Amino acid sequence: MARAESAEATLAEVVRLVANELVAEVCSIYLLRAGEVLELFATQGLNPSAVHRTRLRVGEGLVGDIAAHGRAMALADAQAHPQFAYRPETGEEIYHSLAGVPIVRAGRVLGVLVVQNRTRRQYDEEEVETLQTIAMVLAELVSAGNIVSPNEVQQVDGLGLLPLRVDGVQLTPGVSIGRAVLHEPRIVIQRVVAEDTAQEQQRFQDAVHGVREDVDRMLEAHDMQSGEQREILETFRMFVDDRGWMERVREAIVSGLTAEAGVQRAFDDVRARLGQSTDPYIRERLSDLQDLSNRLLLRLTGRVAVDPASLPDDMIVVARDMGPAELLDYDRTRLRGVVLEEGSALSHVAIVARALDIPVVGRAPDVLSRVEAGDSIVVDGDNAQVLVRPAEDVLQGVYAAIEARTERRRKYAALRDLPSVTRNQAPISLHMNAGLLIDMQHLHDTGADGVGLYRTEIPFMVRSEFPDVDAQAWLYGRVLDLADGRPVTFRTLDVGGDKVLPYVGAFGDENPAMGWRAIRIGLDRPAMLRGQLRALVQAANGRPLSIMFPMIADVGELMSARKLLELELDRAKRRGVTLPERLRVGVMFEVPALAWQLDSLLPHVDFLSVGTNDLLQFLFAADRGNSRLAGRYDSLSPALLRLLHFVVEKTRPAGVDLAVCGEMAGRPVEALALLAVGVRNLSMSPGAIGPVKAMIRSLDLGGATGFMTSALSQPDRPLRETLRLFAADHAIEI
Repeated sequence: MARAESAEATLAEVVRLVANELVAEVCSIYLLRAGEVLELFATQGLNPSAVHRTRLRVGEGLVGDIAAHGRAMALADAQAHPQFAYRPETGEEIYHSLAGVPIVRAGRVLGVLVVQNRTRRQYDEEEVETLQTIAMVLAELVSAGNIVSPNEVQQVDGLGLLPLRVDGVQLTPGVSIGRAVLHEPRIVIQRVVAEDTAQEQQRFQDAVHGVREDVDRMLEAHDMQSGEQREILETFRMFVDDRGWMERVREAIVSGLTAEAGVQRAFDDVRARLGQSTDPYIRERLSDLQDLSNRLLLRLTGRVAVDPASLPDDMIVVARDMGPAELLDYDRTRLRGVVLEEGSALSHVAIVARALDIPVVGRAPDVLSRVEAGDSIVVDGDNAQVLVRPAEDVLQGVYAAIEARTERRRKYAALRDLPSVTRNQAPISLHMNAGLLIDMQHLHDTGADGVGLYRTEIPFMVRSEFPDVDAQAWLYGRVLDLADGRPVTFRTLDVGGDKVLPYVGAFGDENPAMGWRAIRIGLDRPAMLRGQLRALVQAANGRPLSIMFPMIADVGELMSARKLLELELDRAKRRGVTLPERLRVGVMFEVPALAWQLDSLLPHVDFLSVGTNDLLQFLFAADRGNSRLAGRYDSLSPALLRLLHFVVEKTRPAGVDLAVCGEMAGRPVEALALLAVGVRNLSMSPGAIGPVKAMIRSLDLGGATGFMTSALSQPDRPLRETLRLFAADHAIEI
């Protein structure tokens, strides 16, 4: 290859050498072109005039079948195979046996390498492995532009140059353009062929030993004498010691590959065999093996964490799934959007992204395998689409859409200082949700009445250790300073579920959303909750303070939490700390059981705030993080709205303020429904305040209330569409 003077000469020499070594009459190389077409680029044995003329679609013929499934094929009588496709210009009718392997890089098929013989030859396993090794070398050279010039293969789909549209679901609205950053970047193997196989074997053994030590440290670092998390780690530890898989790697190294290439080859082989399985258990095991392969490759390549300075200024993060802390690892001033293969609109990563005004498209199938780092990407959260490597005319349309969105924001900004009242002058309180100091700037930008929900857990999640009382007090004090007299409701630590603190220890719940989380952790670890309450009292320093306890399921939990608060108030008084001017205590209404305890609960609270995200998943027994259930239960279901109306009717005569702070409050159609059932206080992400205020100022509340009363008596009608039609008929902006 080094001696070849041109791409054509390089390919011609490769097929000649392979044909000679394998004693084959034919050796051919097909590369994937735009439109998923496999084009014959070089051949030894077929008619030379067929080069660049013979084309097969992916899935067509034996070559197309190899590319479609990404797996090797060896046939003694290829012409008898039902997939055989004859191309007269090749002259291949005289060849009966065929062996072919995909040219694969990072799980993406770039082409196919094929040998053929006139006799009915049975190719053995060693010959197929030889072809796989050669295909691996070809894959790296093709992707690097060393075997075929980039101009010649421009728009080759496998090289990631073909425009692509991926449909998903909207997790966060908005439109943005940027460059792809892979959250779990594929590891590019720079060196494929080994110079010293003994040395490569030792490198592999060292890497295995290192990974084994890493897993052992995980097992020792946590108190996991039992529980699911320990079982998962122990299962993963078994993969590290799996002799069969390790032997595959060693055999690949003996054949002349580097340790890195051997690991990749062994994994590609397993993925080809198991990747088509629909059995969830098998696919999960394949995922474990992928994790192990990545860990080994990281050690073998000496990879370290990505240097933030190396990331583009307009990042679009592409990932299988993410947690909220992982999202916050990225510089939000450079983060333009997120694309996930999984996820749902109610997941916490989506909630955090919405608070940061970052568009997110989730459930984008196989997006990680179809995007290369640095690709140009459009994240269209409004239409739930991802455009990869868009053409210039498409980009111009996207820029126009972004400008239109900007214009709408200008319109909403003009509403900032106007009162939030309906057409019949009913006042509606609009608050914003926050979780970071930087969010507080939106109070001024949006004209919100205050912060209806300050999520105190986010600063905990981005730290490596539990913040002490002074650190917390400084943070809460700054929040109150930035609020500049506007009310702020602090929710006490709500962790567990998908929000895990690494320094708290293993949670180990089989059902985390309904497990040890939120107030349950606070009451089981009272020192933690008391420390936070102490910091809040200290931060108030004589100013009004509102504290909200999450995940209250019975009145006894509230009373226990209030006792801890009373202890901290007494302590502050004894030490001369200035007590809050006015203290308001409330609870998150998110567990349905609380609805039947309101008579006992309401005398002990000043306010109730409905968390519709958890309430919806508990009401319908539907995990909000499960992508299969993401759209199954509508937040505008009569069941949920009747429940909320019931709570309104209970709180109003008791003089207890009621708010809705879940994501439902921030969508104009849902907000319309909430107002129609009697809610008068809404809290939402900053970006939602403008659209919701525009809806409120165009609304006649009396007509909406009457319409909702009638609509709820007909549960068989689709309420969402009915509400949209009502809004259109009455010129309500939604």
